[in-house]
Amino acid sequence: MRTLIIAGLAALALIMTGCDNETTRYVEVEVEVDNPPAVPQGVYSVTGDGAVYIYWLPVQDEDLSYYRIWWSPDDDLYEFMATTTNEYYIDTDVDNGATYYYAVSAVDEAGNESELSYETVFDTPRPEGLVLLNDFNEVAATSGYDFSAQQRVPYNFSSADIYLEYDAFLGTFFINVADVNTDIQDMGYTYDFDDIGYSPSEGWSSIGWTEVIDRHTYIIWTNDNHFAKLRVININGTSSVEFQWAYQTDTGNPELARPQHDEDYLKRTIDGMIIIK
Repeated sequence: MRTLIIAGLAALALIMTGCDNETTRYVEVEVEVDNPPAVPQGVYSVTGDGAVYIYWLPVQDEDLSYYRIWWSPDDDLYEFMATTTNEYYIDTDVDNGATYYYAVSAVDEAGNESELSYETVFDTPRPEGLVLLNDFNEVAATSGYDFSAQQRVPYNFSSADIYLEYDAFLGTFFINVADVNTDIQDMGYTYDFDDIGYSPSEGWSSIGWTEVIDRHTYIIWTNDNHFAKLRVININGTSSVEFQWAYQTDTGNPELARPQHDEDYLKRTIDGMIIIK
């Protein structure tokens, strides 16, 4: 950003021998000072599959030229990564399950560079995809899902994390956890899959199931301490539901304490079978 500063310059006092008066003149001189651009603000990231999407607010300097993107593996020493004239950058040179830290600086036409952005921005990319699950009463083999293997499994497989059930009496689908040490939570209606970026720290269902509602997103905390999310994108009558899913391969990320349950808590009765938490 360029600013004009008016400097006062004292002229040489002219003292003439034999004269009683002395004359002082001041001359205004324009001095140009070129300050660096403002620091980028509002930096945040969105987690992707093999990618991290970085966004920030535009810097409003008239002579802004471009932005520089920086990264670090540990929020310590940042390395230069790329330049862009946009207010976003997509980092595709990442591995799912690894954590990366990011910062952004602004550069003007004269080459002056701002400080790095102040926000602590980090992200851990993870796999995602689509899956169609069937009612376990109708097609048991494709009613469950194993997030770690990223594949459909029978609802009663030991590797199943969740499975789908259609309740004909109520006329609705339910997502059931397949293990008493797996937790689930309905995060409500979402406009986009990325509306929910982090697992909550509380509010888990104590009954081990939740109703399937169109466009709702659900968070799952697996029994081996991984986090996943599902978003309903299509309910096919009484036979199946299509979900968008994502699974965090980095164990315990985000790090949350598993909620405690009453050992004698009754979860749900399914086909006459009582499951105890």
